Amino acid sequence: MMVDETDRKIIQATQAGLPLTTQPYQTLADQLALTAEEIMQRLSAMKNSGIIRRIGAVPNHYKLGYRFNGMTVWNIVDEMIDELGQKVGQLDFVSHCYQRPRKLPEWPYNLFAMVHGKSQDEVDLQIRKISELLSDNNLGCDVLYSTKILKKTGFRSAMQHATD
Repeated sequence: MMVDETDRKIIQATQAGLPLTTQPYQTLADQLALTAEEIMQRLSAMKNSGIIRRIGAVPNHYKLGYRFNGMTVWNIVDEMIDELGQKVGQLDFVSHCYQRPRKLPEWPYNLFAMVHGKSQDEVDLQIRKISELLSDNNLGCDVLYSTKILKKTGFRSAMQHATD
């Protein structure tokens, strides 16, 4: 799929997020002189073709009261990583879950799962639940706790191109 000028305008208008309105696609449509349906169709086509990876909310967990955040890292039996990663990623308290390569001998972990809680006890309970789910396939784990808020943004493109 080729990106045309209209797609470029949609990407530029949405790369910092959808408008925080009751009808974000209509708000975009009004800004770009398109219909809301066309915006949704084009975004869907770009997602399906891989031009954009995802369309989703990026909540600020701190503003929602979730002040305890930990990236859990797990050393999972390789043969079970896909199946167990899917299960961990479906837990309602896991916001991100993905596989990464080990960096032996210093870093034996290959499954990462971000958890959020309103208290340390809540996060500890979530970690225990993941550990129980992984059972004997868990060869070790650790938790990397957040110590400060980082600006959360995705890829930004100036979308500039030569007009010569």
